Amino acid sequence: MKGKKLLVTLAVSAILFSGCGFKSGNTIIRVNDIKITQGQFDKKMDQAIGNSMFARMGVDLKNNKNTFLINIIKERVVNDLIVQALLDEEIKKRGIKISNKDTENAIKDIIDKIGSKEQLETILKQNGLTSAEFKSGITEQVKIKKLAEQLGNSDVSDADAKKYYDKNIVKFKHPEEVKVSHILIAANRKDIEDLIKAENEGKELSEADLKAKVDAKMKEKREKAEKLLAELKKDPSKFAKLAKENSEDPGSAENGGDLGFFPRGRMVPEFEKAAFSMKPNTVSDIIQTQYGYHIMLVADRKEAGQDPYEKVQNDIKEYLKNQKQVEMVDDLVESLKKNAKIEFADPSYDPEKIQEEVQRQLNPPAEEKIPDIQKKK
Repeated sequence: MKGKKLLVTLAVSAILFSGCGFKSGNTIIRVNDIKITQGQFDKKMDQAIGNSMFARMGVDLKNNKNTFLINIIKERVVNDLIVQALLDEEIKKRGIKISNKDTENAIKDIIDKIGSKEQLETILKQNGLTSAEFKSGITEQVKIKKLAEQLGNSDVSDADAKKYYDKNIVKFKHPEEVKVSHILIAANRKDIEDLIKAENEGKELSEADLKAKVDAKMKEKREKAEKLLAELKKDPSKFAKLAKENSEDPGSAENGGDLGFFPRGRMVPEFEKAAFSMKPNTVSDIIQTQYGYHIMLVADRKEAGQDPYEKVQNDIKEYLKNQKQVEMVDDLVESLKKNAKIEFADPSYDPEKIQEEVQRQLNPPAEEKIPDIQKKK
């Protein structure tokens, strides 16, 4: 199991899934003296399914015909649970304890790097995580960090950090970027047309009538944007407040419309052209895109360039230290696995059996074939 995946998995473990077969409280795997229940597996499985690239592609993983993909995810989930049980046992043996302050400090570090508590909350919401689930994941991450610190020295010298910088210089180059906040009044003609058709279902509506109604709605949206722009021209300091109250971009409205820094090529052409033509601390006129009417505030600009070593030195050291710790934890896990007593109440949860089934589906007998991926319609 790869170390990076291990730490990330343990940091954000456990979300809900309703399983079948065993009851949720029944033990399906025993790792030494630790029991892994059906409910624990179901929670992890649901998280893995929801966050998988297959789900984002629209693949219905809960369709019984997609057993091949389910088995791939199932093997990873079972391995994650076994690794977590082994590490929990090792942490307990070593007497490692985590205080609430340890967790809060770790969360504060994350907030400092992200920029604000509001930005963190937005990220959690986008990923379907509650604050409690996130905090629980961070507690697990801090435990692993403390365990890694006991495994050996992971300090990074100035010379090693500089060597990494020189070998990876391209990673520290950055293009021109702008920091933008915006207010969106959603106004897509096709969306409005579809809405009007739905509202008038069963009624006779000519093309001319439909167009007139769409035009009227677009005008109404434009007038709302113009009213907001007039208010901002008088007092630009109200931008964040008005964005929270009026913007129809759910990804940024809660943060006062803040989109952060972005380079060219990230946004739609009309939006990008306006953003890169404006000076910092200026409010735009109304910009129309396929999404509707935007009013933007350019807060800052970064010219293209390269971060000097002195600026990124500490970040490089932290990254390399984490890499060393990941390797040490991986080595520990492999050792713990070799010496552990792992039993499966149901052989279908044995990773070796799951892998055999995956290989059988990859190389089926002549009369069989892997079922087609069933996409959502």
